[in-house]
Amino acid sequence: MRKASKKFLHAYLNNNSPTGFETPGQQLWLEYLKPYIDEYEVDVYGSTMGVINPGKEYKVVLEAHADEIAWFVNYIDDKGYIYVIRNGGSDHQIAPSMRVKLHTDKGMVDGVFGWPAIHVRDRSKEPQPSLSNLSIDVGADSKEEVEKMGIHVGTVVTFDADVMELNKKYVVGRALDNRAGGFMIAEVARMLHENKKKLPFSLYIVNAVQEEIGLRGAEMISRRIKPNVAIVTDVCHDTHSPMYNKKEQGDTKCGGGACITTGPAVQNNLLKMVIDVATKKKIPFQRMAASRSTGTDTDAFAYSDIGVASALISLPLKYMHTTVETVAYDDIESVIKLMYEFVIQLKADHDFRYFK
Repeated sequence: MRKASKKFLHAYLNNNSPTGFETPGQQLWLEYLKPYIDEYEVDVYGSTMGVINPGKEYKVVLEAHADEIAWFVNYIDDKGYIYVIRNGGSDHQIAPSMRVKLHTDKGMVDGVFGWPAIHVRDRSKEPQPSLSNLSIDVGADSKEEVEKMGIHVGTVVTFDADVMELNKKYVVGRALDNRAGGFMIAEVARMLHENKKKLPFSLYIVNAVQEEIGLRGAEMISRRIKPNVAIVTDVCHDTHSPMYNKKEQGDTKCGGGACITTGPAVQNNLLKMVIDVATKKKIPFQRMAASRSTGTDTDAFAYSDIGVASALISLPLKYMHTTVETVAYDDIESVIKLMYEFVIQLKADHDFRYFK
């Protein structure tokens, strides 16, 4: 991966973009994207799209979601301890002893999810973390002191965990789900621009909001664009990591390449083309199956309006919805190359009936 791309990826991952408050991350992403697109739009809730070759009747989308899991302040007790509810699929099991950032109008406030010491807990009935017993400590002694810090019910909270690397092969961070996707679609735009590729259709590079609470951003943006084709990228599980059951959760792993899903929301002719491109260009890939819905923005695009030919290309990831989400750089490159080559192949075919 080129140095400038990796620098942007790490900065983008360190940025905070919780569901409903994605603007800082979207601004950072858009500034990186601007040199490689012709125009851009931002919708009323913050989904952001860059457009290459605008104004064409035929429209193709490359999409990822921008938001990360987080928490909302729900209650502040008289002693200044803060209790929370989920914003997205936040994991209460990993919260004890985590550092957090509380996003206030006065700026970021540091806090910690406290937890009692092991030697004062009753091991015969070990308490389990839950929303009823997890609390954040911001160093205040009263509710009034907390409120003077700018914290109130509804204040959003994110985990505080910066990017690291493992063995120079893996990148680790708290929001690879799915800012890795935002990075990858931006890289496709960069490669198209730098390789001077001309497209006979309009290509929309879309970073949608609010996926973590039900694909809401993709629902809105799909109706706005009304595309003919949508390639969605998200993360999936590395089922070779501990405590997974491959018989139930499939057989995908970090380092094995892009993951291509078969399922009702995935249009079969489009799926065939994606697989054909991967095979022809010798891009490593793995297969996945979705029995009903994919659980990703693919579903929102596929069933939008009169229907959109959609496909899902996923990035295998370890430890989803934790502060140590882990992906392989090689897999990132595989997904980028597959999306790029798909766009080029679509350009070469000039046969958009392929998807009907």
